[in-house]
Amino acid sequence: MTWEIRRAERRDAREIMVIERERFPEPWSLGMLLDEMGNAATRRYTVAIEAGRLLGYLGVMYVIDELHVNTLGVRADAEGRGVATALLDEAFGVARERGIERATLEVAVSNERAQRLYYRHGFRPVGVRKNYYEKTHEDALVLWNDDLAERAAGGPTLAE
Repeated sequence: MTWEIRRAERRDAREIMVIERERFPEPWSLGMLLDEMGNAATRRYTVAIEAGRLLGYLGVMYVIDELHVNTLGVRADAEGRGVATALLDEAFGVARERGIERATLEVAVSNERAQRLYYRHGFRPVGVRKNYYEKTHEDALVLWNDDLAERAAGGPTLAE
């Protein structure tokens, strides 16, 4: 691993938006992203940085005793290097430190690569949200992981 994972900062928002627009048919707006990043009580955004370049990001939300994965994106030219895995492992470690053992997310039914990543992290499908994505009308799989310790082996930890 040649990158570092750190908390996202406002200065990262524009680079995050480049990835959002590149990777998602319905990217978040800059305003939405900044609102999310500014809500540190219930949101946590991290980035993977290599030689000053943002490779990927992860945004999660804490809902009582659950972790919700809001967004995860990796630059196309950084795929397959373990960036998304490292971001998820780090987030799971922090969640466990907070006493959180369950996580959930939605993923497009067509996004098989992301589904494989999430399945490796212990997520399992529990339902479908019909027409979840407004622009594409695509369904989303609802995935749950009821034991974040299932993927506890050796992920990096970010100092708070």
